[in-house]
Amino acid sequence: MNIYTKTGDKGTTSLIGGTRVSKDDIRLETYGSFDELSAFVAVLSDSEGIDTHEIEVMDRIQNCLLILESCLALEHGRASEMSKYIPQLTEDDVTYLEKEIDAINAQLDPIKSLVIPGGNILASRAHVCRTVCRRAERNLVRMGREYEVDENIRRFVNRLSDYFFILSRLLMKRSGTAEKPWKPTK
Repeated sequence: MNIYTKTGDKGTTSLIGGTRVSKDDIRLETYGSFDELSAFVAVLSDSEGIDTHEIEVMDRIQNCLLILESCLALEHGRASEMSKYIPQLTEDDVTYLEKEIDAINAQLDPIKSLVIPGGNILASRAHVCRTVCRRAERNLVRMGREYEVDENIRRFVNRLSDYFFILSRLLMKRSGTAEKPWKPTK
């Protein structure tokens, strides 16, 4: 089987359900942003210094991202028919992230100012995941103006950027590197 189909050579692709849309359609932009996030999560997860539990969490996150991408790629109007074949994000997925955030946050000193990314490569990679997640979330909000977006997807994505922020703080602490607080200059 060839990896290339040539069907997208004119700038279109198919949604799940068969409808062809432009490759710059907001749905593709949105689920493509989450695909990009998953690749950055892989870079962080594969980095030396990430512990076994964090790898397990990021594996689950990547699985959830593929579910999310599949849900966003459903052809509008056929979503109810096709969705029975695609897993959905659930309240449990959101709760899982909240518990992970709370467990990490319990290990940290309270935050007293905005934090400037940097100072530790692992923490910086977590910040890249956070910022890519926020961009993907903005795309999701734009997509939601035209197409229905499940509430669990919205909530999961909002928690996900929080997870990467709090993970960056833990990675800084673990390395013994002080966070860089923002000190506005005049």
